Amino acid sequence: MRLSRRSLLAATAATGTAALVTTAGTVHARAATGTGEAAEAGVPALLERAEALLTGGDLDPADPDFAAAVAALDSTAKEHWDTLDRSAARTALWTDLAPLADPGNFGQSYTRLRTIATAWATPGTSLTAEAAVADALVAALRFTYDTAYNPARRETGNWWFWEIGAPRALMDSAVLLRDRLPAADLADYLSVVDRFCPDADRRTNSPTLAETGANRADKAVIVALRGLLGQDTAKLASARDALSDVRDSGRNSLFRYVTSGDGFYEDGSFVQHGTVAYTGTYGVVLLSGIAHLLALLAGSPWEVTDPEVSVVYEAVERSFTPVIFEGLMMDAVRGRAVSRERAGDHRDGAAAVAAILLLATGAPGAYAARWRAVAKGWLTRNRTTPFARLATPPQLALAKDVLDDDGVTVGERTTGLHVFADMDRVVHRRPRWAYTLSLSSKRVAAYEAGNGENLHGWYTGDGMAYLYDADDLTQFNDGFWPTVDPYRLPGTTVDTRQRTDLGTGGGTSTYRPANTVAGGAVLHARYGAVSMELIGAPGSTLRAKKSWFLIDDAVVSLGAGITATDGRTVETVVENRSLGRDGTRRLVIDGVRQPDGQGWSGQFGRAGWAHIEGVGGYVFPETTALHALREERTGTWRAVNTGADTGGSTTAVTRRYLTLWIDHGVSPTAAGYAHVLLPGASAAVTAAWARSRPVHVVANDAVVQAVEVRRLGLTAANFWNAGTAAGITSSGPASVLVLRRDDRISVAVCDPGRTLTTVAVELPFRVRAVTDADDTVSVTPGRRGRLTVTVGGSRGHTHRAELVP
Repeated sequence: MRLSRRSLLAATAATGTAALVTTAGTVHARAATGTGEAAEAGVPALLERAEALLTGGDLDPADPDFAAAVAALDSTAKEHWDTLDRSAARTALWTDLAPLADPGNFGQSYTRLRTIATAWATPGTSLTAEAAVADALVAALRFTYDTAYNPARRETGNWWFWEIGAPRALMDSAVLLRDRLPAADLADYLSVVDRFCPDADRRTNSPTLAETGANRADKAVIVALRGLLGQDTAKLASARDALSDVRDSGRNSLFRYVTSGDGFYEDGSFVQHGTVAYTGTYGVVLLSGIAHLLALLAGSPWEVTDPEVSVVYEAVERSFTPVIFEGLMMDAVRGRAVSRERAGDHRDGAAAVAAILLLATGAPGAYAARWRAVAKGWLTRNRTTPFARLATPPQLALAKDVLDDDGVTVGERTTGLHVFADMDRVVHRRPRWAYTLSLSSKRVAAYEAGNGENLHGWYTGDGMAYLYDADDLTQFNDGFWPTVDPYRLPGTTVDTRQRTDLGTGGGTSTYRPANTVAGGAVLHARYGAVSMELIGAPGSTLRAKKSWFLIDDAVVSLGAGITATDGRTVETVVENRSLGRDGTRRLVIDGVRQPDGQGWSGQFGRAGWAHIEGVGGYVFPETTALHALREERTGTWRAVNTGADTGGSTTAVTRRYLTLWIDHGVSPTAAGYAHVLLPGASAAVTAAWARSRPVHVVANDAVVQAVEVRRLGLTAANFWNAGTAAGITSSGPASVLVLRRDDRISVAVCDPGRTLTTVAVELPFRVRAVTDADDTVSVTPGRRGRLTVTVGGSRGHTHRAELVP
């Protein structure tokens, strides 16, 4: 069968189900109990479906829409096939993956064998249905079992290879080769999975540790495939039940919102490893695993019928859509994966799009219709790294089904402001650009590193700002991470001390700074007041108070209280833009075009505005001593990632950069900055904006940072302590937005530090009545309206009120 939405739905409709209420109160399907019943319940058909999920089913290799995907599969598989050691005296399968007994090496060996097996089972490759290929694969699987991965071994090194990476690739390979595998071999492979991944509920090497998030989803798929291959219906039921965590009464269910730790949060956040914002990698793995299992088991006696699966459906638009830009996954939610040469934002984005399309095959119609429209927009607008260039044949089949369906409209670009308070991320989206902030606190890690990954991620969570432009989709995936100056990431304020590489040892670790304040308030999904207290990592005394005010087509950045006593220079990076291999984008400062030559640098004592061609404008409300630099930077992926299966190459990568920064001097005391970003603005618009100053900086000190936009009637403030700005008084630390129109006043308040129980906000004008307010907001009308907001326990989320002046 061809794996399209229609054929998959037709296949999954073949088997009816009976309902059973588990001890967790979750509705599930009744499972068959024996091997004979398994056959009657359609296990052979489910194995065919499992194969189709890997190969795309009976796709037509002559169809030009599939040619590129099949050719890419063939190219990779043929390279692995040609270099596979098939000799009788071999000690490893590939010379670069020796010794085979090393977990990283046998883990990667299984992955390569799966690729060859997929090409063998997919129509149109040079290896398709070749008996010699099948025989060699059967022998290679046996050799790997005997030599490296068998029940007699104990786990060493990275647990993931033993419990997820190797068993998943092994089970996939066994699905593809099931008619060729000797019964004794298959029995051995099922036994090794039973040894290292017996269920999805627990970590095998730490039985008291419950699996969560993406790891649980990964393991559930492995257990399901093992159940199908072994005709073991108890395993199938176990895989299904693991999604809902029937074992522990739903405590670690993937179909529930969490308020701490791993999983989906109601505000759209996704966290893995306890404290890391990970929507773009672990979140995608989780979504892919759930989509895979829902599709695999649909219509069978093991179909997932937990009504709380709606949490995953809601996550598509709540968690994933805001962080996918024209098919790219934003780096701010990809954690240590940004350092992986073979896993850029375009690839993780394509994986997310594929997972959403697969999930849509069985989702309720209203959800599926919206997702397919949004996906069609991503698929049609990204001409820089087209989905078809990245997708596997089954993924391409799902995309083709959407693209060929005239009934599916092309969804418009996502817009709106999203403050993900539970993972310290902010995304401000306009029709042609997006601005993303990566913050951190004692609750959310500034970075994760380990197993040789993300060696230079020191400042990625210190307020790094990502500007995405619909006309420049290569900014962060064209050699950015190995070549960018890691001490000058855009948006950050840094102590310029030399740092040592992170995560060079085994295992992963995170760093959480000591600050409590990180986050902000959002009003009408359009205006935001965001703040972060910066506390330098151990070894630095740097302190700063940073604010960002997100207003329509402008981002106002303020810094105050910048102080350090270490005898080193402190800088704030206004911009550090990659110009690609040979870019020469014009730089204009105060109307004067600056030199284009590499190695040029300049200092401008009283800069009022700057403009970078094709990027946008930068306005300094008070003239600023600005530094500018053009440079070519050379690095290697290996310098930022030495991981066993993700390590980069040593090939030199060179890119050009244009950097703007503010030098606060050596050991500054109470230094500050103010600048405005105008994404996509022309030089003329930037100059006009600098003259008219539509946004007025009201305050920028250690008590309060605030701006006014008088044409809108908007005031936005971040109070670090009790204080007053623009007539608005706060009784304590808070982010406050007030929008006054003729007939209404809109107010948004939050406590980004999560230290208060209540906060009182007094307005500088009369309030007559309340038309709408959250239950946490009480209003005292009068000549100076007063709001008392119960912020305790709200985890930094926004509280809103609509008032009548």
